[in-house]
Amino acid sequence: MSGAVSEKTLHFLEDKWDDAVASKLDEPELLRYRSNLLGSDLRITNFGGGNTSSKLEQVDPVSGKPVPVLWVKGSGGDLGSIKRAGFATLYLERLLQLEAQYKGVAEEDAMVALYPLVTFNNNPTAASIDTPLHGFLPFPHVDHLHPDWGIALAASANGKQKMEEFNKEYGHTLAWLPWQRPGFELGMMLRQIVAETPGCDGVVLGGHGLFTWGETQRECYLNTITIIDQFGQFIAKHEAREGHVRFGGAKFKSHDERKAIAAKVMPVLRGAVSRKQRWIGSFTDTEAVLDFANSAYAEQLAHLGTSCPDHFIRTKIRPMFLKWDPAGDAAEIPAIIETALETYRAEYAEYYTKHALPDSPKQRDASPTVVLLPGVGMFTFGKNKTEARLTGEFYINAIGVMRGAGALGGGVDCKEIPQAGPAATADQFTVFDNYVALPPSEAFRIEYWALEEAKIRRQPPEKQLSRKIALIVGGGSGIGREVALLAAERGAHIVVADRDTTGAAKVAEECKAIAGKEAVTSTAIDITKRDAIQAALAATVAEFGGVDLIINTAAIFPSSPSGVISDEQWALTLEINVTSNFKLAEEAHTLLKKQGLDATLVLTSSANAVVPKRGSEAYDVSKAALSHLVRELAVGMAPLVRVNGISPATVVKGSTMFPRDRVKASLSKYSIPFEESATDDELRDALAAFYAQRTLTHVPIDPKDNAEAILFLAGPLSRCTTGHIIPVDGGLIEAFLR
Repeated sequence: MSGAVSEKTLHFLEDKWDDAVASKLDEPELLRYRSNLLGSDLRITNFGGGNTSSKLEQVDPVSGKPVPVLWVKGSGGDLGSIKRAGFATLYLERLLQLEAQYKGVAEEDAMVALYPLVTFNNNPTAASIDTPLHGFLPFPHVDHLHPDWGIALAASANGKQKMEEFNKEYGHTLAWLPWQRPGFELGMMLRQIVAETPGCDGVVLGGHGLFTWGETQRECYLNTITIIDQFGQFIAKHEAREGHVRFGGAKFKSHDERKAIAAKVMPVLRGAVSRKQRWIGSFTDTEAVLDFANSAYAEQLAHLGTSCPDHFIRTKIRPMFLKWDPAGDAAEIPAIIETALETYRAEYAEYYTKHALPDSPKQRDASPTVVLLPGVGMFTFGKNKTEARLTGEFYINAIGVMRGAGALGGGVDCKEIPQAGPAATADQFTVFDNYVALPPSEAFRIEYWALEEAKIRRQPPEKQLSRKIALIVGGGSGIGREVALLAAERGAHIVVADRDTTGAAKVAEECKAIAGKEAVTSTAIDITKRDAIQAALAATVAEFGGVDLIINTAAIFPSSPSGVISDEQWALTLEINVTSNFKLAEEAHTLLKKQGLDATLVLTSSANAVVPKRGSEAYDVSKAALSHLVRELAVGMAPLVRVNGISPATVVKGSTMFPRDRVKASLSKYSIPFEESATDDELRDALAAFYAQRTLTHVPIDPKDNAEAILFLAGPLSRCTTGHIIPVDGGLIEAFLR
């Protein structure tokens, strides 16, 4: 490590710069390295937030001469994970020449269309809206970040005054700019304020964030983390002052059973916010969240909304606050949700109508993405688990900002709003507890910005099962494993449930390689026990917020060396293959009714349900009963839940019902020769080939064939099908419809 920063300078952050690593990197890689270090700490900047740049000399591929090139984080990138290819590159001189084409704030968006004309070396990475902010600053290396401590100062009613105190205490010359949406106008404002401020070493953007810079990559990094850390020290001193109480003090106490309450509330809440489109949920009850949600000022501060644009792009203009007293009855919460949601949607529609222009994008889903429940915690929603989690992290950032602004206030009645400027007058801002929220008009201009809409449209199309949550019982092997893998390919969030927890965990890891590590989990289940079924459903809710597809492939085939089935085996076969399916359906239905969203249940029957055989009576009867149970459940769970099944012929491959001894017994039964030295798979293939010859297609039944049928029934392509069973038997004449 460089060791250039003493512990006296940094109290909270760490100087992670390693000269041994940096010395081996060229300038673009040093920019990547610097960016990764900054993005590795959420106290420095949030996920996907902020941007970095370097002005580098490179050889023009056309002229063959060195030219200055601006390297700047591309649109939509994340500093913590960005690679070299994630930076846009533009001819610096040509970028600056675009100023002659600038016709004012009203035509700001048109400038973005010109960036491809000044792109260096045909780089396909799209330049972000912050590009001119970096280009107009006269420094080789620039960081623009959104640290909570920095935004707290930027979003304080006395922010400019406190910045001046900070400058004096820590020996800086930071300058202040009022609120301005990113773009060419802000870039020119930055250039001007730096020129007018002798010795300027940073700029605080009112209601937005921080700009810092340096002559070298190392100096830029060091300046950035030092100023951010010192902001933290500055705010910590204010928080420690005598008489300061965060958020007006505690109004409620955290509920001792808050996790249990959250588990009951989440499916109700997910169903309520998902009426236009489904969302995946996440829950947190961290100390920071409860400190805010339980406070006297929480409702008022929450309604003001967030300040930094990076926050409310994910959290929407404001969260939904549920007015519940934790000392009351949790049974009141569903009704409170309905009332709060009606108000929230009405306010959102009013917000849209008031600020929309003729060319604004259509109103998006008016449901909240953040919900605060006093005494319990925070529920957040996104199109996938990662987005749901990040939305929560962003609102925790917003809480940190409001906390810091309140600490900086100190009861001072600030008469001016330093965030006010050309973009928004003072009367458009709202202040509470020294925190200044962005005016709704400015929030709308960003949320419904044509450039943000274009970014949304550039995202890849969602998959068939995106936003859906699948609980796959028996997912640890055989057909269940293939269902899980195929569901992962089709975009579902997956819970692999099995008595074999090791097998379930292994399949979950396979699915994560397809769907992403946050989209898949595994859990134990024993479908003979209601409490185990309830626990698996609860684990699904805890992980993703609810459930949409319930699939069961678990079953047993009783056998014995003598071929005689005991009474205990007969009873167990019916218990697992029939009764347990009923228990699963009944427990799932209880949850699904709370959620209130249409769902699907797919069970696994067998061709044996209609083809009588000698020696498999217990299994055959159980599957016949299961086939009729599908029809009964379809009637009983309609219209909320579609219930269907598949009826496969014998599936040997990957099935736990075909251990080596059973396969050998079957081969012997049918006089099929085999070698004792043959592997398990070779024996199974021989048996599967024999079974295939009894069908019209002569094709062995593969677990994947069943998975395709199951997900057809579980998915949207069969929306008008319920109470039916699809044969997956290769054309087994004996099993034809009867």
